[in-house]
Amino acid sequence: MFYRPEDGHGLPHNPFNAIVTPRPIGWISTRGADGQDNLAPYSFFNAVAYVPPQVMFASTSTKPDRGDTKDSVANIRETGVFCVNVVEYAMKDVMNHSSGPWPREVDEFDKAGIVRAECETIACSRVAQAPANLECRLTQIVQLPGDANFAVFGQVTGVHMRDDCLKDGMFDVLAFNPLARMGYRDYSVVREVFELKRPGE
Repeated sequence: MFYRPEDGHGLPHNPFNAIVTPRPIGWISTRGADGQDNLAPYSFFNAVAYVPPQVMFASTSTKPDRGDTKDSVANIRETGVFCVNVVEYAMKDVMNHSSGPWPREVDEFDKAGIVRAECETIACSRVAQAPANLECRLTQIVQLPGDANFAVFGQVTGVHMRDDCLKDGMFDVLAFNPLARMGYRDYSVVREVFELKRPGE
């Protein structure tokens, strides 16, 4: 099968998300200029550079009370900071609950019963029990083609790792089993890893 996106795919559901999988989930916490905390998961997320460490996520829809975007991007525009919280399998349900279309005044930490902690290098809350948190300062917001598509880039200024996830000096993903986004309503979980050495190593 071949299709041009502008012509449509003719399938019951868009296959694009199912093709680009698995995708790590960036559980993004932000705080508005008014002090209101927000927490929302984004599956268009990844690390993009080592030195300095940088990450990105993309927001692709709008909310009626946020104009051209959603709470996360609106808050980052105001404050210039955000935190990426790593999602473990055990937190799949509270992560999903935080994805609801709640009004801007709703605090998802409270709504989903998630324990928060204050970040160290930025004025923002983080998920206290997450396996890891990446505190970030905004470097740029890029408007992509499409009405509501914004890519947010940030430089990591602080890293939290849960003690039980460190094994022999390495961050062990099997200690918490990262959740990944697939297509449609599907998710996956990392329960197995293997090593490959590059040629010449």
